[in-house]
Amino acid sequence: MTVDQELEKLSRLTPPAATPEARARALAAAMQAFDSAENNAPAAQGNAKGWRQSSIINWIWSPAMNKKFLAGSALATLLVIPAAGYLAIELTRNGSPIVDQTEIAGNVSKSDASKQPAATTGQKPVTVAPQAPAGNNSLAEQSVAVAQAPRDKEAPALAKPDSSQTSEFAANDVAALTNKPEGSAAALGAAKRSAPAAPGIIPQQQLAEPMAAIVPSPAPPAEGRMQIQVDPNRERFANAAANPIKSVATDPVSTFSADVDSASYSFVRRSLTGGAMPDPQSVRVEEMINYFPYDWPGPDNADQPFKATVTVVPTPWNHDTELMHVAIKGYDIAPATTPHANLVFLIDVSGSMDEPDKLPLLKSAFRLLVNRLKPDDTVSIVTYAGNAGTVLTPTRVAEKSKILSAIDRLEPGGSTGGAEGIEAAYDLANQGFVKDGVNRVMLATDGDFNVGPSSDEDLKRIIEERRKDGIFLTVLGFGRGNLNDSLMQTLAQNGNGSAAYIDTLAEAQKTLVEEAGSTLFPIASDVKFQVEFNPERIAEYRLIGYETRALNREDFNNDRVDAGDIGSGHSVTAIYEVTPKGSPAVMNDDLRYGAADKAPAATADSAHHGELAFVKMRYKKPGEDKSALITTPVDDNNAVATIDAAPQDVRFSVAVAVFGQKLSHVAAVDTYSYQAIADLAAASRGTDAFGYRSDFLGLIRLADGLSQR
Repeated sequence: MTVDQELEKLSRLTPPAATPEARARALAAAMQAFDSAENNAPAAQGNAKGWRQSSIINWIWSPAMNKKFLAGSALATLLVIPAAGYLAIELTRNGSPIVDQTEIAGNVSKSDASKQPAATTGQKPVTVAPQAPAGNNSLAEQSVAVAQAPRDKEAPALAKPDSSQTSEFAANDVAALTNKPEGSAAALGAAKRSAPAAPGIIPQQQLAEPMAAIVPSPAPPAEGRMQIQVDPNRERFANAAANPIKSVATDPVSTFSADVDSASYSFVRRSLTGGAMPDPQSVRVEEMINYFPYDWPGPDNADQPFKATVTVVPTPWNHDTELMHVAIKGYDIAPATTPHANLVFLIDVSGSMDEPDKLPLLKSAFRLLVNRLKPDDTVSIVTYAGNAGTVLTPTRVAEKSKILSAIDRLEPGGSTGGAEGIEAAYDLANQGFVKDGVNRVMLATDGDFNVGPSSDEDLKRIIEERRKDGIFLTVLGFGRGNLNDSLMQTLAQNGNGSAAYIDTLAEAQKTLVEEAGSTLFPIASDVKFQVEFNPERIAEYRLIGYETRALNREDFNNDRVDAGDIGSGHSVTAIYEVTPKGSPAVMNDDLRYGAADKAPAATADSAHHGELAFVKMRYKKPGEDKSALITTPVDDNNAVATIDAAPQDVRFSVAVAVFGQKLSHVAAVDTYSYQAIADLAAASRGTDAFGYRSDFLGLIRLADGLSQR
């Protein structure tokens, strides 16, 4: 086969997709090769410095293109096309034709538009056929095989040009431009290197060699298929292990902060409906349980902001243990009596927000909220992307069109400097502060604050300082791929607020409209729970969820320790798995030196020895610094004989609890099937006015199917 036939065959082949790293390395190698050629060439006429005009441009362009911020970017692509044309004119000025360089340059520029595999959790690796051995195929096929080899992020440094040899692109041996290591992929076609080339045409194996030196071809695996690894998403979750089983004899008291966040459930739903099992660290069981509205009995008036209801039921997944179900319902403020609201929308408009499920969804969500507010409420808007900017100063909702117009004008662009935006938002909240009203910053973002003070601790400190002014914080997360859930939780917990994840407009409607009272209007702050178990009745216990809300025992009575807040009509549910004394499920041995024997004796003569546990709750009314105490004893009157005898909402919340544990790989529920969870949830679905429980049944089926892959 002649060289012309080889070139024609090569021109008909589909160019392989290239990674941004490969494009950058190829461009850098080409610039180095051209620099070498220019430095060894005789001076052109009219240039005393010994440089050609093309070298002047190349001297400026080459270092710039090697910069990381240009490599692989759209700007680089725009520069490559006109520069490549000018380069071709310079190279052909002396009448030396070159091989179809425009096709090669086109392959590089076209790679920008090539489809790359999506970095989606659970996606299977893409496979490509292994490279054929050198010498078995035609030169065109060998060139494509080299170009199709996977790009290694840890590729060796570019070979240094050999300045001792004169090197023109019209020369026969382009190999002189690089020092190729022996045995590298650049050796493809070496057997034909001595073959004479047509005048003015570079042999194809020599054209392939510089690219092969840049993109080495690793040996394929034994099975004959090469795996292309997809970079994982950048979501960040707090790394918290599941609560352990604790012995009542040595550790009878459990203390934790209230949690009314719901972000975890929405994120789990987004993962499952997207065809992937959720990251176990993204599953916070208490947030999944508390996502659903329940009809727990509430207090009669605002003097006591919430009421506790305790139910003890057999454990569905372990017949030798029981569940102690503690349900709290907050007082529901009538809409007509809600205080005036002063809200500041702090909106991330960085470049990463330019996706349909980010800024466009965010704008629609805030439009829903504005339509829910009263005319005397005020709204301000601050944006951040590199620098913070005030889009709207405090404006009464009576001027709704002005507020909605400001929201509609938001456009993405820039980096993310959240710390400066937080400071500006709190300043605006102070400017429009409403005494005895609701003053709240509502932060909406897709991820990291990567400009300025961006560590979790720095931002936590800013939020802690500003909450002393009586301004609360709500954090709303949007989108995938860059979500910093860990930071969202940190900011919400330290800003006397809550965190939610908005993945659909329906979720925005639920969070910001249907549950606006509980989201915006607090009825109690620094709400803490403490449960003391009676060692005469209970041997062991395990708190299901609340790993990131754990408190020290002494924190319960310390009013300076921050805890969660409960809004109007909020419900909070906590579930313990408890092991009765004498049950075969007891995991811890009795202590050798009598502590286990002495503990029951201390309570045997008391009036409380028949109790299972004692539940205590501390809270502060809005604007107060001293906490109040509510207590509830738990005894056999709180127990039901079977799970089917438990109230409907108790059974459904237990189904959600076991589902969350299964997704987070808690060993205690390994043998309890997804079908059993679905049966328990379906039997307790109830009225389900908004369809949330029916959607939950769908998630169970998705998880069951995905787990069997």
